[in-house]
Amino acid sequence: MKTRIIALANQKGGSGKTTTTVNLGAALALRKKKVLLIDLDPQAHASLHLGISPEDKVNSVYEVIQGEIRAEDAAVEILKNLDLIPADVHLAGAEEYLHNKPGRESCLKEAIKPIRGRYEYILIDCPPSLGLLTQNALTAAQEVFIALQSQYLALAGSGQLLEVVELVKERINPALEITGIISCMYDKRTNLSREVLGELKKHFKGRVFKTSIRVNVVLAEAPIRGVDIFRYEPRSHGAQDYKSLAKEVIKQED
Repeated sequence: MKTRIIALANQKGGSGKTTTTVNLGAALALRKKKVLLIDLDPQAHASLHLGISPEDKVNSVYEVIQGEIRAEDAAVEILKNLDLIPADVHLAGAEEYLHNKPGRESCLKEAIKPIRGRYEYILIDCPPSLGLLTQNALTAAQEVFIALQSQYLALAGSGQLLEVVELVKERINPALEITGIISCMYDKRTNLSREVLGELKKHFKGRVFKTSIRVNVVLAEAPIRGVDIFRYEPRSHGAQDYKSLAKEVIKQED
């Protein structure tokens, strides 16, 4: 089975990155694609979004990175075709653990090697930083999707992330490419959203998905229930948008 490993990244919090990781993964699973989500954010928002709380005491991605448990033993089945390797608060210590470790940028890559062939998609939710955890995600991945708010400051702040992607590409992972830009929290009624989308298309020619994720309150409500948008409100604009985005992601393979 061919596996696409995609890091969803943005060093700015509140960009829609985690919401996109969870709901894109769920949309792909609904299309009968075998998907693994990896929560690499110490805030564990993807895990919480899918109903896994610290009290559940499940195996975490930190233990996988440390080599204490196998990735397959940490994967939790969320839905048919959708698994998750969750995060917990201990992941906050990963930067210190990785700092003095040989091959520190490749720990995640090595840890998930045995399970790569089990999934068609592995989506990695990166933390809102450009530290060693994000570098591990970029080393493990072949592709990067960048989720950006429809705001000028979001576009202006993307330069630092692009530099890190290029650095990882040059030094560690020459196969790495930015293959998708996702416009999140888009409001077609405002000039600002339309102008920012236009700038994104100029700046990232050919890499901006046609589907924009519209502003939709139910996308913020679904994590409170511990479910993806399709189980919470399948008829919403948010569900429609992520279904459309999943179709585009699959079409990239044509």
